[in-house]
Amino acid sequence: MTAPRPALSMDLKKLLAFGTGVGIEIRGADLEIAAVRVRPSGPEILGRATIHKFRERPAAEWGAAYADFLKRLGEGRLSATVLLPRGETIVRQLALPGVASKDLESAIAYQLDTLHPFGEDEAVYGWSPLGGGTVLIGILRRQVLERYVELFAEAGVAIGAFTFSAAVIHAALRLFSTPPAGGFLAVRRAAAGGSVEIYGESPARPLFSAEFDTAPERAVLLGAAELRLPAEVQPLNLEHVLPQPRRRPDEPLDPLLYATALAGACPRLAPAANLLPAAMRHSSSRAMFIPTVVLAGLLVITGTAVLAYNKVADRAYLRKLEQEIVQLEPLARQAAALDRQTDQARTRARLLDEFRGRTRADLDTLEELTKLLPPPIWTSSIDLTRDSANINGEAEQAAGLIKVIDASPFFQNSEFSVIARNGSNELFRIHTLREARK
Repeated sequence: MTAPRPALSMDLKKLLAFGTGVGIEIRGADLEIAAVRVRPSGPEILGRATIHKFRERPAAEWGAAYADFLKRLGEGRLSATVLLPRGETIVRQLALPGVASKDLESAIAYQLDTLHPFGEDEAVYGWSPLGGGTVLIGILRRQVLERYVELFAEAGVAIGAFTFSAAVIHAALRLFSTPPAGGFLAVRRAAAGGSVEIYGESPARPLFSAEFDTAPERAVLLGAAELRLPAEVQPLNLEHVLPQPRRRPDEPLDPLLYATALAGACPRLAPAANLLPAAMRHSSSRAMFIPTVVLAGLLVITGTAVLAYNKVADRAYLRKLEQEIVQLEPLARQAAALDRQTDQARTRARLLDEFRGRTRADLDTLEELTKLLPPPIWTSSIDLTRDSANINGEAEQAAGLIKVIDASPFFQNSEFSVIARNGSNELFRIHTLREARK
């Protein structure tokens, strides 16, 4: 089953168009095989081969012939996309308007039993989106699928998909271009049996594919009527509608087989309905990883560009900051000079305040000494410094003056430095420390 993928722009799709595919068409008793290499410049047909009467031959025999074909092309690792006979596949279109892409699978499974006559669990199916809420569904009896799986496994042929004609044409048409919006009708004349295959798209019907056992003109009229296109519509050759290869083999290649190989070459860019369960699919083409590698490379380049841009932006921002610093540096120096001048002014004001306070402190000290040394004590000199005082004088009893002076809050640690007798008085010299005044 094929889940819908986000739509890519055509330019991006061409850029990611890398892959090699092998298409196998079960045509009656034969297997028609073609290998196609796809590159952004266009597809290239690598080769084609036919295995006749594969059902009647031992599987190992024709499997070896298939392996030799791939080996000659240097593509022995490829898995094949098998185009089932039209008569074995039931093709339906289911309109699911308003259903989200993630819910399409559940919606199809819910309605699947109404789309085929087989019993429960007797059918396998695959689908691909057609746009506008419509899906293309292919249904195959499980027994038929298992028989083909067993047959190809016995032959050693790796199978990546079982699909049908409408799905591969729809996918191949969108690999390198977008079909005309107004619709078209293409004709393919079957290689044998004289039948005519009609494929078309129109605004009224997303897809129409049928095979007619009638004249081509009659088939075109029937197809145009189904597509609601004018009866005079000019039919196109299916070979000319598909992407044109850069190189063709000497023998002409059936366009349906060519479309099958194209769908197998780039299944992610042009998904076709796959009836083979996912667990049974083989996928070994290294080219399928090229889009991932390209996207990873683009991601690395983008990440590197972002990092480089960040570094460039950081350097530009740093240069701008340096320019701003150069412009503001004179102002900063002026501000620093003003700060220094302010500090100096504050220091000078503080010194002046302290100087003015010294006179008051000295006067308070002298006043305190006058109170502490009342007459008949008298002083001959008082020498004041910032932290001490030296007092010279006379008193009848000088010994008790130390205690009196130390009791004052203005002085501390007083001591006699000189004491002597002068008649009835004692001469004294007292050294005392001045207490700091707050």
